Amino acid sequence: GFLAVIVDLSERKAMEEEIRHLAFYDALTDLPNRRLLVDRLQQLLAQGSRNAQHGALLFIDLDNFKALNDTLGHDQGDVLLVEVACRLRSCVREEDTVARIGGDEFVVLLPKVGTDEGTVTRLADEVARRILNTLATSLGSGDGEYRASASIGVTLFDGEGEESAEAPLVRADVAMFAAKLAGRNTIRFFDPRMQAALSERAELETGLWTALE
Repeated sequence: GFLAVIVDLSERKAMEEEIRHLAFYDALTDLPNRRLLVDRLQQLLAQGSRNAQHGALLFIDLDNFKALNDTLGHDQGDVLLVEVACRLRSCVREEDTVARIGGDEFVVLLPKVGTDEGTVTRLADEVARRILNTLATSLGSGDGEYRASASIGVTLFDGEGEESAEAPLVRADVAMFAAKLAGRNTIRFFDPRMQAALSERAELETGLWTALE
C-alpha cells in the first residue's frame, strides 16, 4: 500500500509573494522602491562591463511639493504622487524602470540605451524633456488641481569602472541639485565640477562653524 499526504500551499505562497512585494515595491505608488532599483542597477553595471552597453539614470525631484502638502493636505498630496507615478511610466519604455525612492523623489533607469555616450545623452535628454512636458499639464481636479514641475539630474553609466550601484545615484542626485540651483523645472547632466563645487561648499561651511565656535 501507500500513504499520500497532500498539503495546500496556496495560502503560504500568496503570503510569501505579498511579503516579497512589500519588500521591493513602494506601498503608495506600487513602483519599485530603492532596494529593487539598486538591485537592478547593480545587475546592469555587471552586464555593462561585458557588453559595452551604456545606460542612463534620471533623478527626479518635484518642485515645491512640500508647499502643496501644507496647503492641500497629505491625502491630496498622495493622490498626486500616484498620478505622477502613472505619468512617469507613460514616458518610458517597457524595459525601463521607474522607481520611487522616497517622498517626492523618483528615479528613472534607462538600461542598454546605446554603445556610445552621444546616443545615450541624446535619448536621456529626450526622456527627461518628455517628463517635464507631461508634468506641466494639470494634475488632479477641482480644488486639488495642481500644475507640477520637476528638477531632473541625469548621469550615464557603463559598468566599465566597476563602480557600486550607489555611485550613479549620487551623481544623478548631485546633478538634480544643480537643476534646483539653476531655477528648477529644468534638466542638468552630471559634471565632475558639480561634485567639486559641493565638496568645496561643505568644507567652507564646516570651517565657518569651527570659526564661530
